[in-house]
Amino acid sequence: MLDDRVPCGYLSTTPDGVLVRVNATFLAWTGHRREDLVGRRRFVDLLPVGGRIYHETHYAPALRLQGTAREIALEVVCADGRRLPVLVNSVLERDADGTPRLIRTAVFDATERRRYEQEMLAATRRAEASEARAVELAQTLQQTLIPPTPPQVPGLDVAAAYRPAGDGRHVGGDFYDVFQVATDDWVVVLGDVQGKGVEAAVVTALARHTVRAAAVDHDAPRQVLHTLDQVLRGAATDRFCTAVLARLRRTDGTWRASVACAGHPLPLLRPSAGHPAPVGRHGPLLGVFPQPVFSDTEVTLAPGDTLVLFTDGVTEGRHRRGELYGNDRLAAVVAEHRGPAADVTDAILADVLRYQSGDARDDIAVVTVAVL
Repeated sequence: MLDDRVPCGYLSTTPDGVLVRVNATFLAWTGHRREDLVGRRRFVDLLPVGGRIYHETHYAPALRLQGTAREIALEVVCADGRRLPVLVNSVLERDADGTPRLIRTAVFDATERRRYEQEMLAATRRAEASEARAVELAQTLQQTLIPPTPPQVPGLDVAAAYRPAGDGRHVGGDFYDVFQVATDDWVVVLGDVQGKGVEAAVVTALARHTVRAAAVDHDAPRQVLHTLDQVLRGAATDRFCTAVLARLRRTDGTWRASVACAGHPLPLLRPSAGHPAPVGRHGPLLGVFPQPVFSDTEVTLAPGDTLVLFTDGVTEGRHRRGELYGNDRLAAVVAEHRGPAADVTDAILADVLRYQSGDARDDIAVVTVAVL
């Protein structure tokens, strides 16, 4: 018969599932004998326990209600006990009065498909595990880049905050550091490496440690930034970096700050009795241009003066309508909050997050230094 030679299994059963016809293809796949099946067993009898449950709860009801059941994934138990993955298409034929008469079923060998699905599942699990390891590594690296609490600096009140974008799983390149070079000689640096993930975290670590080493050899912030630029351009990465660096020295009881910027938002200086204003001059990105020029700006800090350093995750935070948070909003928050450095820092972070409905689109880092 023609249906014996088709490249798929073909079965006919009574409405209650008793096999009345089985083609040679199905018999060859499963190893069953025709005389053991026709008139003696039901189609559901060829399924394992799980398949029988699915047959009775999903397959058979759908066939009765809709008259068809398509691409049903099942397993058929072969004569030797092995299981053959199959896809089943069935049609319920009825008499003129609507009485169920016969069920015709086409069975397709899904062994290769099942193997492919299993390989895809295994590959997906490996990729997910690899991503989880990468995220864990990046987060571990970033924990070494962000000091948990700023140091105690005699004569200064220092506070800092860091908030990663989104759910925090993909670590970004924002970093800050506050460290001592000598007595009454401190460096505050805040930077932003392009991109996210492990490579960004590695470049961030390189930048932070380079600044620490260069600050020992060079007094001027512009020279430290120049050294960092050389290191980044010589590193095996195409990621650039922005940074703002302030060196604070106290002489005869008076603090002076020297500020240099490289492709970074200028810090805000709020006098004890005045409005905040940017301090410093813009410089080029780090790790990009062959002969960059950076400059220092010197300012004297009186008691009550406050210097605020921040990344572009603050001023470029976006409202739902797409509007940027902007410099004016930041300056207004700094002008309004004249308490401890921690209060100013917390107020900035809270206002930026509120502006973005609690969902930071970019990493946010803020360092506030107030003169006591």
